Amino acid sequence: MRIGIVTPVVVQLPGSHDEWEREAGIDQLALIAATADRLGFHHLTCSEHVAVPAEDAAQRGGTYWDPLATFGNLAAHTGRIRLATQVVVLGYHHPLAIAKRYGTLDRLSGGRLVLGVGVGSLRAEFDLLGAPFDDRGARADEAMRALRACLSAREVAFHGEFYDFDDVVVEPHAVQDEVPMWVGGRTRRSLRRALTHGNGWVPFGLPLAEISALLARADLPAGFDVVLGPNRALDPIGAAASAARALDRLREAGATVAGVRITAASAEHYCEQLAALREIGRERGIPFDDARSDGTR
Repeated sequence: MRIGIVTPVVVQLPGSHDEWEREAGIDQLALIAATADRLGFHHLTCSEHVAVPAEDAAQRGGTYWDPLATFGNLAAHTGRIRLATQVVVLGYHHPLAIAKRYGTLDRLSGGRLVLGVGVGSLRAEFDLLGAPFDDRGARADEAMRALRACLSAREVAFHGEFYDFDDVVVEPHAVQDEVPMWVGGRTRRSLRRALTHGNGWVPFGLPLAEISALLARADLPAGFDVVLGPNRALDPIGAAASAARALDRLREAGATVAGVRITAASAEHYCEQLAALREIGRERGIPFDDARSDGTR
């Protein structure tokens, strides 16, 4: 199991972020990203909502930094850590637009993109953007197939029910031969979508016991990622034993990657918490992406 970071600041859900994040900006975020990169954590995250209706913001939050702009900046402050969208809502974009924008990000970051995708559930936002809602699942399945055809190639073609293109050039494109795609969701159908079209599953809002039961009934291929997070933010300095138990539970539930939130009083304190979490992880045999003495991976 590896450990990635649910990036602070960029998403501020009600009751799930610390006070310092409200006024934090790119300097604080870059400090945290560079520290996580130096310590060898697996990934950073950034989620997507374009425009949350005010009546929904009380539950879902209203602060969502754009993942493309955010990761474009953080790519310049980091060199190894992966950049995971968690998630891009497929129905908001044409697959060619995702391929161009995030393929460029993969090029800029030296092949560090993990494209986390989801179907989306906020009908009001779909309506605001003029995106079809009722058939969004079928569209998402086809969009993932289209992305496989056009994300890592210059000259691309795809023929489907919702998306159809031929003899077009997408340049720059992703430098990874196959960009990892994680599928977010909370249903058995989202797991099936991940197994059919993706490389990993990021369930949310489900008890670990239910996730374990779903995984036990699935035929997981080699290399398939299961990205799980604890139900509360970790405090590696103030509650080290609790943080260790949380990591153990995630691994026992089937996680190959832990995506954790960390509580802190400031960006500097957050970096101290990252260092403490690394030590807890190393005590449990969890690998970190250490740099060699020559500075390479």
